[in-house]
Amino acid sequence: MTPISFVGQLETTSGTVPVLSTAWSMRDYWSTIKVRWSVGRMNYTVSPGIYAVGKPDRDSSVFVTGNYKLSVDHLRRALDGMNAWILVLNTKGINVWCAAGKKTFGTDELVSRIEKHELGKIVNHRKLILPQLGATGVSAHKVKELTGFTVIYGPVRAEDIKAFVDSGLKATPAMRTVTFPLVDRLKLIPVDIFYGKYYMLIIPSLFFIVSGINSKGYSVDLAISSGGRAIVNLFAAYLAGCALTPALLPWIPFCRFSIKGLIIGALMAIILFLAGFLGTSFLELISWFLMITGISSFLAMNFTGSSTFTSLSGVQKEMKTALPLQITFAGIGLLGWIISRFI
Repeated sequence: MTPISFVGQLETTSGTVPVLSTAWSMRDYWSTIKVRWSVGRMNYTVSPGIYAVGKPDRDSSVFVTGNYKLSVDHLRRALDGMNAWILVLNTKGINVWCAAGKKTFGTDELVSRIEKHELGKIVNHRKLILPQLGATGVSAHKVKELTGFTVIYGPVRAEDIKAFVDSGLKATPAMRTVTFPLVDRLKLIPVDIFYGKYYMLIIPSLFFIVSGINSKGYSVDLAISSGGRAIVNLFAAYLAGCALTPALLPWIPFCRFSIKGLIIGALMAIILFLAGFLGTSFLELISWFLMITGISSFLAMNFTGSSTFTSLSGVQKEMKTALPLQITFAGIGLLGWIISRFI
């Protein structure tokens, strides 16, 4: 579990409840930066349970979230100046939107937490405010049937919570609209880049070594010259799929992420060709073009799991058609590049 800022404790009829600070500490900011770069991402969690902000009483609102610490952090900061309860579900360190798809932010877990922490003894009312992006995992009528609590879906973004509460728990169309602007996409890029960091150390190293092979044996000079180009090409393909495609997402033609990545990969290959990095023979040029586009397309398709632009069924359908082509492109390109070493 990751440490979180407490400012005291509150005694309730169901026991002692920790009171969370609504202000982020420097440690919170630093931890957020690290987790954005995938450092400690899998252990960035908060203990599930009941928490408080301010000085809530039996009539105060109850907000529900998952135990991914960044989700809790954004919620508690949004509740600054309010008196409220926070019910944290065990989503296994996954954010609400993804956890809802995996059903860890779901009906059974919500019902279990309500009963385990005796929420009915802590508050007089029977209302729970859930994030809208968690709706796919929760059956509101079952929660009502099993616990007596009514599920109310709050706004998409935590920053709109105060306005939502002040309006009598009514959301405007803007509060219900899911957007995915450039700043949000940029926040996700570092995680995708570092997700394959070990591959980006091992694979370029192997290409560098193999680059020295030729029909006359092995040449260190050839490994340095050709291997250096190979490293540049591989990193360019990686960044095309992991960074450029997500950043330029709305402006790239076609809906499928695999095609978007293919287009950016092709543009990147053209730039590398003009810069003299793709190689010296026609076979090597074609081989690198196939590998770069195949890799970029595959990595761009992976971004579908981070995007609000796609659905689960759409992703599954796309993968069935795109993955074989991506493997074929990369495989033929690799074979052609190896053959070019001996020509």
